[in-house]
Amino acid sequence: MTSPDHASSGQLAALLSEASVEVSSRGNQLTELRDNFRPGTDVTITFLPGDDYRHNVETAAALRRAGFNPVPHIAAREMPSREALDDFLARARGEADVTRIVLVAGDVAAAKGPYRSSLDVCASGLLEGRGITRLSIAGHPEGHPYLTAAATLRGFESWRHWGHQTKIRVDVVTQFCFESAPILEWIGGLDACGAGLPVIVGLAGPASTATLMKFALRCGVGNSMRSLRGQIGRFGRLLTDTGPDDVVRGLQSAPKTATASIAGFHLFPFGGLRKAANWLGGYPQETLRPIEPTVSAADSQNP
Repeated sequence: MTSPDHASSGQLAALLSEASVEVSSRGNQLTELRDNFRPGTDVTITFLPGDDYRHNVETAAALRRAGFNPVPHIAAREMPSREALDDFLARARGEADVTRIVLVAGDVAAAKGPYRSSLDVCASGLLEGRGITRLSIAGHPEGHPYLTAAATLRGFESWRHWGHQTKIRVDVVTQFCFESAPILEWIGGLDACGAGLPVIVGLAGPASTATLMKFALRCGVGNSMRSLRGQIGRFGRLLTDTGPDDVVRGLQSAPKTATASIAGFHLFPFGGLRKAANWLGGYPQETLRPIEPTVSAADSQNP
């Protein structure tokens, strides 16, 4: 039986309307966010190399006061000590009522303190001690330069076990892609290993092809860049805005079993929050229609 947290293809439009969005840790996007997104939206806060977590907490508190649900990133390798991590969590909980975080390893090669990986942070016991009830970890449908596919899947099994032990809900937020095929294949692998984790699909918000290529190279997006390059040929110029329409359509037209683990969407606003909100507000109503799942010959014989 499909969990209520999971989606059939007919539910993707509703999940898209509830998508989370990302802002920088600098906290200078609050006005634009308030002008374009409804209160109650989950807003993740990046943790870039060199960030001071105290400032990130200030950004989270400002988001909470504005009516949003702040979801700070914690970069494990950026935490200089157990005391600093505990202070970060205590401040986030006390000053911004944070109950969900996004936990990543971090974009630095060497750890600044005792935490080399996200799992190291979870082993500390500090997350459950500070009242975190939901944890999102990163997934990379097109691979990660420092991790093999097998090691990644073993890690997800560990996350499932940790979530059961601590009673903290664990889900996976994916890196963006420019095609649906890598996402569907990756979800299939996750399901096959029995991880049983809900998946939040990351989408690249509308931006020029040149801007999207810049972020794709920075984030290590792989083969689906072929699709992005095809946009140049289709429109004949780099400045045409491209949104994730094709990705969502591809997910929606996939068999129900292939998308059952999808529990939501997360929007990376590479072209700005206004463009992201306009796309999010207009796309489901105008072009996202319920599509019956593809029925195989085997399915037709076993209704």
